[in-house]
Amino acid sequence: MQNQRVAIMSKNLAFVLGGGGARGALQVGALKALLEAGYQPDLLVGTSIGAANAAYLALYGATPQTIAALAEVWRKVSAADLLPISPMRLTMRTLLRRMGRDDHQQLLDFFISYGLPADLRFGDIQKIKLFMVSADITTGRQVLFGGNPHERVLDGLLASVALPPWLMPVRRDGSYLVDGTFVSNLPIEPALELGADEIIALDLSDPQGAPLRETSGMVTFIENLINTTEQRQIDLELKIAAASKVTVRRLALNGESPLPIWNFRRSEELMRQGYEIALREIEQWQPESLPWWRKWLHVQAAGQKKD
Repeated sequence: MQNQRVAIMSKNLAFVLGGGGARGALQVGALKALLEAGYQPDLLVGTSIGAANAAYLALYGATPQTIAALAEVWRKVSAADLLPISPMRLTMRTLLRRMGRDDHQQLLDFFISYGLPADLRFGDIQKIKLFMVSADITTGRQVLFGGNPHERVLDGLLASVALPPWLMPVRRDGSYLVDGTFVSNLPIEPALELGADEIIALDLSDPQGAPLRETSGMVTFIENLINTTEQRQIDLELKIAAASKVTVRRLALNGESPLPIWNFRRSEELMRQGYEIALREIEQWQPESLPWWRKWLHVQAAGQKKD
């Protein structure tokens, strides 16, 4: 299914957007830098919060105007209290689930209110191909949304971000789907299977993890356990890309200080950091390997930064 690498102008460029909760704001800044440098994706593959950012970009187009609108959404996220950290709030959510409340509705309402139509189908998106990763905990397999043009984008997005205890698994055809980070936090392999022959991966994982001490609590332990799994996944997927002779430019979007996935109150700061990280990385890439029009845009972006 993978396309042959025939000529530089025929590349199928994929933006791969990893998961990381509130750290997703870093991707917004990085996307701004990438577009300014002339990179235009043909394919978007996202996991968890990366799927949400990818959906917005796919629907409205990879333009500065879209990034500005997406940044505004992120500025408003903190007021929505999407991932409450209070034990009492989480307990109340659990109780309400047992009473029959649809705990997914708040998130769906949020997505709809900020620009993702309730009846939008994958086949309706014409600008950029969009795919989202979820995990089937019934079979232990990856589920990829986007191949069925009749499937709702919001259904795929909800399955990709369903992270317990905040969101219970999504039931589908007898299976239970959860957040895609459990199978592919930086979905490079799915992008390869979809025909990408050049990949820019926006990685929100923290390779260091939180410092462990004898006094560390269970939350810190679990965070490091998940981080270990994520790093192993990423290493394997990068090796698969190398074996396939596909170039992967990995943007390690680590903030200046640790940030829990549920803390959405630093979006403005993170968008700035993501932009600056991406600018530094892009400057290290080899413009000689780019098409002429990308070389020109690369020079222009570098000149604007110096000014």
